[in-house]
Amino acid sequence: MRNINPFESAKKKLDIAAKVIGLAPNTLEYLKKVERSLIVSMPVVMDDGRLEIFEGFRVHHSTLRGPAKGGLRYSPLVSLDEIKALAFLMTFKTSLLGLPLGGSKGGIRVDPKKLSQDELRKLTRRYTSEILNMIGPDIDILAPDMNTGEQEMAWIMDTYSMNKGRSIPGVVTGKPIEIGGTVGRTDAPGTGMYYILQSLCERQNFNLTSSTIAIQGFGKVGSVVAQILSSVGCKIIAITDSVGGVFSNKGLNINKMISWKQQGNLLKNYKDEDVGIITNEELFRTPCDILVPAATENQIFSGNAGDIDCKIILEGANSPTTSQADTILNEKGILVIPDILANAGGLCVSYFEYIQDIQSYFWNLERVNSEMKRILLRAFESVINLSDGKSISYRTAAYAIGAERLARAHELRGLFP
Repeated sequence: MRNINPFESAKKKLDIAAKVIGLAPNTLEYLKKVERSLIVSMPVVMDDGRLEIFEGFRVHHSTLRGPAKGGLRYSPLVSLDEIKALAFLMTFKTSLLGLPLGGSKGGIRVDPKKLSQDELRKLTRRYTSEILNMIGPDIDILAPDMNTGEQEMAWIMDTYSMNKGRSIPGVVTGKPIEIGGTVGRTDAPGTGMYYILQSLCERQNFNLTSSTIAIQGFGKVGSVVAQILSSVGCKIIAITDSVGGVFSNKGLNINKMISWKQQGNLLKNYKDEDVGIITNEELFRTPCDILVPAATENQIFSGNAGDIDCKIILEGANSPTTSQADTILNEKGILVIPDILANAGGLCVSYFEYIQDIQSYFWNLERVNSEMKRILLRAFESVINLSDGKSISYRTAAYAIGAERLARAHELRGLFP
C-alpha cells in the first residue's frame, strides 16, 4: 500500500535516471546520501502548565551548487526519512531550474491544530534556536511548507536575528512583505503549475479551457491552481481535503469552496443539491482530463494507479507518485508532469525573495511572475527535449537533467580532503 519509505522511493527515481545518462557509480552513491541530519528535542511549557517535548528535524541533502534551500513542515506524521526524501527532492528541483542552491528540509512532529498561537510561537522559536548553527543566508534558507506560513517564518527570522544581533531577513523566505517578503510568493506554486500546464497543452494541441479537472488537496497549492484553472474556463469536477470532498459533473464553484474552507469547514460537509460527496479513494477513480494530486506523498501507488482515468497528471504535492505507479501510468499513456518541475514555482519565487533581501531592492508582481515563467518554461523545454530525444518519461528526464548538473559540480569541486 502507501507505507513506502519515502527516501527509498525518491532514490529509486534517481536510479532510473542514472541508467539513462550513464551516471558514474561513485557519483550516484554520493547523491543518494544526505550531507547532514539533525534531530532535536524541544521542551515547551503548554498553556495549562504541563511540559510537552516535541521532536524536530533538519536535513541538508546537498550544498554542491550553493546554500541549502528547503521548507519547514508541521505534521504529526513527520519522520526523518520523510524529511530526507523532501530534502533530496529539493536538491534536484533547484538543479533542474538552474538555481545556485542545494536542497534541505525540516519538520516538527506535531499537530499544529491542537496548539494555541502562543504554544506555536514558543515551539517555533525553540526549534530555530536548536538548529541555529545549521541555518543562515549562506548556509540554509528556510521556507513555509505543510502547516507553516508567514507567521512561522517571521518568528524564525526574528529568533535568528536576535541571536545574531542584527536583522537578517535572508534566513527565511515566504515571510510577510513588511519584513522582507516578496509579492507573488503565496500563489507561486499554483501559478507556476498553470504556466507549465498551459505550455504542455499548447504543445499537445489539447484544449485546456474545455477540460475537466479533479484535485486532491485544497490547501495553499490546490486551492490556488483550482481558482486559476476555473477562471480560464476549466470545469473543476472534484476536489478533496484530508478527509474527503465534493463532486459535481456540472462543475464546482471554486470561489464558494474556498470561502467554505476559510470558515474552517470540511469540504465533505458542503451542502448543495448539485454537489455530491466523494472520498479521496474515489477521486482517483474519477474520469477527468487532468488530475492534480496536491496533498501529500505516495497518494498514487501500485494499488490505485491502474484505476486512474485521465490524460495528464500535474503533480502539485511533493512525491505524490511512487516508482511502481509511474510504470503503470506510463503503460497507460498518461502524461505525468513531475513534482520537481510542476510545483517549482514556489521555489522559484522563494529564490527571488532571497536575492531581493540580499540586495535590499524589491520587485513588482509583474516582474516576479515574468521571471518565474521564464525559468520554469526554460526548464520544461529542457525536460521535453530530453524526453523526446531518449523516449523517456518527463520525470526521468527531469531527474537526469538535475543529476547531470550535480555530477558536474561534484566533478569540478572534487572531494575534501
